[in-house]
Amino acid sequence: MLLTNIAKFLAVVILLSACDEGRRKPRIDAETSPYDEPRVVGEIVSREIFESSGLAASQCQDGVLWTHNDSGDGPFIYAVDVNGDTLGVWKVDGAMHTDWEDMDLRRDETGTCHLYIGDIGNSNGGSRTRHRVYRIREPVILPERSNDKKNAAADTEPAETLEFRYPDTNHDAETLMVHPTTGNIYVLIKSLETPSAIFKLVPRFGDEQTQIATRLGDFSVPAVPSGSLTGGSIAPDGTRLVVCDYAAAYEISLPSGARDFDEIWTQPPIAFSLGKRRQGEAITYSRDGMSVFATSEKENAPIIQVRRR
Repeated sequence: MLLTNIAKFLAVVILLSACDEGRRKPRIDAETSPYDEPRVVGEIVSREIFESSGLAASQCQDGVLWTHNDSGDGPFIYAVDVNGDTLGVWKVDGAMHTDWEDMDLRRDETGTCHLYIGDIGNSNGGSRTRHRVYRIREPVILPERSNDKKNAAADTEPAETLEFRYPDTNHDAETLMVHPTTGNIYVLIKSLETPSAIFKLVPRFGDEQTQIATRLGDFSVPAVPSGSLTGGSIAPDGTRLVVCDYAAAYEISLPSGARDFDEIWTQPPIAFSLGKRRQGEAITYSRDGMSVFATSEKENAPIIQVRRR
């Protein structure tokens, strides 16, 4: 874990140095942006949450945000409200925490909500050849039983596991997104030197065979580096998606008349501000899709909301 954290620190230093040496940050046009200016609506108060690396808004419980720590923690998930107050901590039954980087939430056709957790990081020398996505039924928040201590965490229902590998080489990834209708999973790699690569997984959980992800192509944001993506989310209606890097957020929308969600990758990203973040690695759409929420790593991270105009 120490080597993983050192590698991530060095990657951030390299990225910031690149920007300082005349590299290009995204151009944000406040007048034409589909989003208002960002505002801080809360602060994570739990000291157990020290590296908010993934974020997901519940589709079954109002005002609930889920997060998890980056490497260095056990298999725990944390619930907070939009003000950052603690709603509870759970231990994911049957899961391992190697390098959790992102999470998403999907409400299926029966109305059941599931959390998806991406154990997809690979910054420790790039030696990982296989990665995992865990799926669990979303825990129910019971205010009278809320706590923020891991030693008092309740267990989730047993996790389902999807193990996968890439078809070409080993990759480091920090972005995991789940389509709200199909359940298809999208993983976008993090690269300081090239555009991001888009990979797709069919949701075959519990399959004993390792799935080979399908590469759909490349994706670039209007910044340099163009592929240093740290989080993402698909809107609840499946018509938009948002990704972020350390500098900003970027949204793309399905083209008019599109019949396949994968046509969205042909569209140009629109940049918008997430305000000041110490190390922003997590972003999600709100339950109604009319806002995005973002957090930052480090203790007492702000909860940032950006409303759609």
